[in-house]
Amino acid sequence: MLKVGVLGAGHLGKIHLKLLQQSEKYELVGFYDENLENGKKIAEEFGYKQFNTIATLIHAVDVIDIVTPTLSHYKCAKVAIKSGKHVFIEKPISNTVAEAEEIIALANEYNVKGQVGHVERFNPAFIATKDMIDNPMFIETHRLAEFNPRGTDVPVVLDLMIHDIDAILSVVHSKVKKINASGVSVISDTPDIANARIEFENGCVANLTSSRISLKNMRKSRFFQKDAYISVDFLDKVCEVVKMKDAPETPGDFDMILQNAEGMKKQIYFANPEVAPNNAILDELETFADAIINNTTPIVTLEQGTEALRVAYQIIDCFKK
Repeated sequence: MLKVGVLGAGHLGKIHLKLLQQSEKYELVGFYDENLENGKKIAEEFGYKQFNTIATLIHAVDVIDIVTPTLSHYKCAKVAIKSGKHVFIEKPISNTVAEAEEIIALANEYNVKGQVGHVERFNPAFIATKDMIDNPMFIETHRLAEFNPRGTDVPVVLDLMIHDIDAILSVVHSKVKKINASGVSVISDTPDIANARIEFENGCVANLTSSRISLKNMRKSRFFQKDAYISVDFLDKVCEVVKMKDAPETPGDFDMILQNAEGMKKQIYFANPEVAPNNAILDELETFADAIINNTTPIVTLEQGTEALRVAYQIIDCFKK
């Protein structure tokens, strides 16, 4: 079992602590939170060991799980990596692309592994369909959330949209060619609603919409490709796959057949991939343990986390223009 410590015991940090204590791949050594009073309450309530400094916690573990506010990700990762510890960093990887690139350089220099907490990669509906997403040419995503004051210190692009940016970059194997975007600040100093259009060099176009002042929650992505439409509901963890193939010469009574103006006939059929229930946060943490133990590449690498951040900032730059 890998010895692990958690930096940050806020809302998400407490979830990580609970799951790491349950995990059979980690031994939870303890945690550090800069609010020592808050940390004391958590230690008393749940029995986790509280450390009074980051340095003493880092010294006691093999892996550091960074669940602090984004502004401190770089500082925490730098100290941990220079101590030779593997790092799991909540998304976004850091506050700036330059910081993220330095984290990558340090991880390479000190020969440690890193993973970024883009948890939607472990969503069971996305896992069930990912192998079916093959060269999509149009993608549409909607990530809408009811208002929550937590997270409004950063633009909605870094808070919500970055989930979809990462998922899209993981299935579109082409470089970003052009980005257009607009954002509106309604109750925050930074945009609360944003729309972005990303064009890739291979011709794929992705249209992303995010809002944190919606009347209802929605997390849906739709992928359109040759002869297939794939819908992934990240919130309800369900998916829908509609495929088309050349129609048989003699269709059955219940076959769904479409015929275009040129007389070409296609048969529509539905694929129902099995969605295996899971705990996505536990899965992302445990697959990182597997990568360390087996010396394999983590599922969400530091480089991929950095690329998602780079695209997010290109979108934010469009707002300024």
